[in-house]
Amino acid sequence: MSIIVRAHDLALHSKRGAVYGPVNVVADDGLTVLHGPAGSGRTSLLLTLAGRMKPTSGVAEVLGHELPRRARPVQRATAIAGFQGIDTLEESVTVGAAIRERAAWLAPWWAIVRRTDDAELRRVLAPVFGHVPLPTADTLIWDLDEVQTVLLRIALAMMSEPKLLFFDQIEQLQAPAARLVLWQRLDAITRAGTAVVASAAAPDIELWNELGIAPLAFDISITAPEAPAIADPDDAIDLILEHA
Repeated sequence: MSIIVRAHDLALHSKRGAVYGPVNVVADDGLTVLHGPAGSGRTSLLLTLAGRMKPTSGVAEVLGHELPRRARPVQRATAIAGFQGIDTLEESVTVGAAIRERAAWLAPWWAIVRRTDDAELRRVLAPVFGHVPLPTADTLIWDLDEVQTVLLRIALAMMSEPKLLFFDQIEQLQAPAARLVLWQRLDAITRAGTAVVASAAAPDIELWNELGIAPLAFDISITAPEAPAIADPDDAIDLILEHA
């Protein structure tokens, strides 16, 4: 296993107080879980490690790049999914339209991005969905179940072929059966060669045992402030509101 994330005494303070930290994390190229209760700064920590938010203090290195000084290469080599308000999908559009929009964002400005057919849909979705039934290109997003919706968000993020995927809030899938599928698919992504760092309210020990997986787990609430603040947008270095 190679180390892809290192953070030492990493912390973020906004104008309204502490957001997270200090946090110490060492993650390899498998599945890593950063866990802590709501308000412990998990989302801001993931965005920091993804090169999309600037920390106040401490040191971090992701994929060999020092943060925040080398944020741009980290942004290009990573992807984010599951972040409320960042990669949330418009429910009234079709799955095919969402894939085409993402492809257009990633393509050179001069490229013609054609309408998504079912063959292209399978190419994009099948590696992430696994055994989960695939929608068709003309399926409206609001007709997807919650597992399919989350996996679609991950598949769209994976279209940039990242070396590292950050996924926020495993607990957005409340049913254990749904989380079981999500854990299984995140583990499959790591086995296919893309490292994953996910956040969760708490370790899912029973589900991990059922799946036979053993993610690296770090409790970030140990050093979390008692009353964390929300990250101030003025502190962000490049909070990109898309599927990057």
